[in-house]
Amino acid sequence: MNEQPRERIFARLNAANRQRLTNGPQAADMPAKKYSRPEKIENLKKLMEAMRTEVHVTDTAHWLNKLADVLKSRSVKTLLYGPRTEIGAALQQAGNGLPELVPFDREVEHLKETVFNVDAGITSTHGAIAELGALILWSSAEEPRQISLVPPIHVCVLLADNIYDTFLEVMQKENWAGGMPTNAFLISGPSKTADIELTLAFGVHGPKELIVLVVDDEGLAQEVGSGNAEGGKTEKREEGRSRIGADENRDSENENEQGDLYRSRRNEL
Repeated sequence: MNEQPRERIFARLNAANRQRLTNGPQAADMPAKKYSRPEKIENLKKLMEAMRTEVHVTDTAHWLNKLADVLKSRSVKTLLYGPRTEIGAALQQAGNGLPELVPFDREVEHLKETVFNVDAGITSTHGAIAELGALILWSSAEEPRQISLVPPIHVCVLLADNIYDTFLEVMQKENWAGGMPTNAFLISGPSKTADIELTLAFGVHGPKELIVLVVDDEGLAQEVGSGNAEGGKTEKREEGRSRIGADENRDSENENEQGDLYRSRRNEL
């Protein structure tokens, strides 16, 4: 390259670097979506079911029973779990009705054969995003990623209190910029992939089935409250019917008294 063209190119680059960029107009903030608590659950459920995820809404008192029913319907014999988690403690105290519990209590090198031969794995969730229909999973020493990645069936337990409106909301409220784990996942459904002929296959790179148990005690309380309110209305209706019946009886008694009085007067005449 000749010196003159080369010098011209570098001169233009240097001049461009020296130019200060003027501040352009600031983009408007994206409108933030807001959902009520029931809407969060409903939207998350709808979007995840569209991705072939099975979602059940339950409560603290019944989620273990629901888990047992779901696993029994699939003839699950072994369930991989983290024994040092709240879910692990609940499973250990659950008693009969669940499959054989397989604890992930050693290094994966010592559990390879076990992990790759269990029927299902169960984990907690870090939360969920209603707008996206996605779960948030953070791997930890108590719940390594192999529990959610290797078994053909992955069961997630999600607290309804931890469902966020948007991805931006969860990043800001939990200060993701301040620190994150080495593995963080957004999961909307079971593992799926397609080959060059666009044939969709499930379970190739991860679980073939994803089952979510949404634990919502507040929703249950609202249902109970609605039931009590309806019961109160029923009692009032019954009370009203009783009053109406009493009034009818009084009217009938008055009619009878008037009839007797008429007949007695007629006899006197």
